Amino acid sequence: MAIDLKKGESITADTFLSGLWRENPVFVMLLGMCPVLAVSNSVINAVAMGLATTFVLLASSGLVSLLRSFIPKQVRIASYIVIIATFVTIVDYVIQAISLDLYNQLGAFIQLIVANCMILGRAEAFASKQRLGKTLINSLGQGAGFTFALLCLGSVRELLGNGTLLGIDIFGANFEPWVVMILPPGGFFVLGGWLLLFNWMKERKARKLREAEDTEVAHA
Repeated sequence: MAIDLKKGESITADTFLSGLWRENPVFVMLLGMCPVLAVSNSVINAVAMGLATTFVLLASSGLVSLLRSFIPKQVRIASYIVIIATFVTIVDYVIQAISLDLYNQLGAFIQLIVANCMILGRAEAFASKQRLGKTLINSLGQGAGFTFALLCLGSVRELLGNGTLLGIDIFGANFEPWVVMILPPGGFFVLGGWLLLFNWMKERKARKLREAEDTEVAHA
């Protein structure tokens, strides 16, 4: 059911949910691969990076939406980068203040959120053309989808690479960790596995829809 907020603007469930599944920034659009592969070697790192990216995406898209009528087209990309960099700096200092260990584990990838094409792409393709309400809900959905993808990778890599989940020993002392899973190649292996699974599910759904349509045509 659409919620009409203002003239020309409507918000539906798909405004939020599209970022979780149909337009997932990692599993569908393959955006932001650098942090996805680099920091998803544990659940804590994955969730922290996901939440940090979600905050920057939400805050920067909201500000771009508010200022869309005042930013000259000739300098819009530079303006978006300045806005994004401002919120990345805030996140950088907040994480550093909360936990130095987490800050050191995430390393330079916190600052590299500035170059995340998902955030700049949402600012250019969506926030600069939509009102604040729709922009915030869509950005929240995209951020949730990004965090979900990182969590999927982080869970598998930590479980197989360390035998733990959230630091809790799962398999016991006799488990031999798959060290490759916490190394960069492990990120590619796990990402490929998840992409294979989601594409199989997508094809299976499409095949069922085609079979249902063929059945309806045959009975017509």
